[in-house]
Amino acid sequence: MSSVSDRSLRAKYGNTILKETGFASGTYTYYPVAIIGAGESGITIGCRLKKDYGFDQFRIFDRQSGIGGIWWISRYPGVACEDSDVFYSFPFRSSFKKTSIPPTGSDVLESLHTTCAKYQIVDKIQLNTDVRECRWLESEQIWELTLWHFANKAGDLSEYDRSQKIRDAGHESVYSFEEKIRARVLVSAIGCLIEPNQLQGNIPGSDIFQGEIFNSTRWRHDVDLSEKEIIVVGTGRCATQFVPFLIYEYGARSVTQIMRSPPWVVPLDSFLSDLNSSWKVWSWRLTRNIPGIWKLTHSWLTSGIEKDRSLYRPSEEGKNYRKKVEMDLLSHMRGMVPKKYHEILTPNYELEYKRRVLDTSWLQLLNNPAVTLTTLPLSSVNERDVTLGPGRMYPDPKNTTSKAPNHQVTIPADVIILENEFHTGTWPYSFEVIGRGGKKLLEITNERGGLNMYMGMALDGFPNFFAILGPNAVTDNISSKLASENIIDLSLKLIRPLLEDELSILEIKQEAALKWASETQNALLEEKRMTSASESFCSRESELNLFINPYSQIWFTMLSMFPNWSDWNFTYTSRGLAKSYVRKTLHTVAFSAVVWGIVNLRSRQTLILSVRDFFQITFFTGSRILYDIGSKIR
Repeated sequence: MSSVSDRSLRAKYGNTILKETGFASGTYTYYPVAIIGAGESGITIGCRLKKDYGFDQFRIFDRQSGIGGIWWISRYPGVACEDSDVFYSFPFRSSFKKTSIPPTGSDVLESLHTTCAKYQIVDKIQLNTDVRECRWLESEQIWELTLWHFANKAGDLSEYDRSQKIRDAGHESVYSFEEKIRARVLVSAIGCLIEPNQLQGNIPGSDIFQGEIFNSTRWRHDVDLSEKEIIVVGTGRCATQFVPFLIYEYGARSVTQIMRSPPWVVPLDSFLSDLNSSWKVWSWRLTRNIPGIWKLTHSWLTSGIEKDRSLYRPSEEGKNYRKKVEMDLLSHMRGMVPKKYHEILTPNYELEYKRRVLDTSWLQLLNNPAVTLTTLPLSSVNERDVTLGPGRMYPDPKNTTSKAPNHQVTIPADVIILENEFHTGTWPYSFEVIGRGGKKLLEITNERGGLNMYMGMALDGFPNFFAILGPNAVTDNISSKLASENIIDLSLKLIRPLLEDELSILEIKQEAALKWASETQNALLEEKRMTSASESFCSRESELNLFINPYSQIWFTMLSMFPNWSDWNFTYTSRGLAKSYVRKTLHTVAFSAVVWGIVNLRSRQTLILSVRDFFQITFFTGSRILYDIGSKIR
């Protein structure tokens, strides 16, 4: 669908930031592009708009008090990447200085800051700002956003903690004032890991505990951990990084780590062996001093990670490959930890069915007598202690041959650290998105049994709205950075006609969105990734997997190169319509010239060129030039 948009609205909402102070419509600031989220994705979009299009009329909003998204808020001890710095750098520049391998969280934050400074978008980022509502105004063909400004850096708190603070100290303890803005293009770059999980509500006594309880993703640096009895709930990636610091850096008296099920643990030596030693020495110099080396390196290495997809192919070859790697990892684990932990650290699921854990010193730490690993469940919390058991979470308590503890025990506790990471069972938007006809994003989710977006980025009924790392965008066990880059690349191709005043509205067709959603969920079922492969990423209500992408990111890269415009409804501006006619005319003339030239040249009986022949060949050759000119008209 295409039509010509209202000229008066285009005059009102152009491509420059403006402040509207009229009484009729109220006071608001208009931004041609509004970006929600100042993490890696939001920063990438801002830099690409400046670098590729020379466009700086945008604003990036973030609730936190610093840039970096998950890297800013998850500043727990020992936080680090689990891949090479290549997978956390930008495709358009090598932003890391010499770093440790793998890079630390502070390395990533420094990279983000230097990139913002280089492309001069620091002043385009507005922190401590909570986007509460995004509403499509049909009469204005514009998005209106309601912003609440945080007081006292309250944006760094979780939604649960902010609610508690408002209940105890009032609304003003969290928010200072409200603001309205408008935007032609709305981009959500908030990612999918936002709200940390809380201590399970069915565990009695958590409200009377006299010590501190906090989530590792909201680390309490003000809590003294020295000589403390610490309970850690969880054995995910974060825990394996920070637990050694509790003993060696903070001097905790004891650490009891509660594990629901064992992870597959990959030794750091195995990670480093994948990086050629010479490359580790020379990469930093080469990528910074030889033009083009960085882009080539980035493309080569990000493509190389796709080889791991063979680990979870449902073929016989994939099963054999998994079995071999599993045996190697189990052998490593058994050589590192006490024998009493061998059984509970042996997973009962295949490799790649859950996210792996990179081991720097966690397995070795389990030999320390001050550290206890258990699969006894947390049954109750008392004022100064916790009760574990009876029963166990792993292995199955019905397994009578298991020697794993199954009894009840009460142990002292001063601090409880939750490492159950983020809430991923539902779509993570903490703000309302209201599209055409007042339809809410949440209503679409309920109607369709879970939110699905076309290529993880667009939904019918929500014009000029693009989500980065939306539903089913991330490939499991592979850095989300590559998925983000692919969607950003596609989004910018779609946004460009809006910025260049060719289109006023762009919206995905419903049939295209539903088809993509159906094919994605069917592919997930086929790869058996709807069961133990990704159970923590499934909607509680519908059991749909809302987060994992079943396809190769290389394939997704190819899709992102060429937008399928037939999947989209769009409204031309008068300028865009004129350009469209010119393009089509030049392409038609060029094609006709080619056909006419071929027919006339094939009918020649001699190789001697006449003046007429010369002009025919010239016209034939010029047809390519006409086609190129038509293609470049934007």
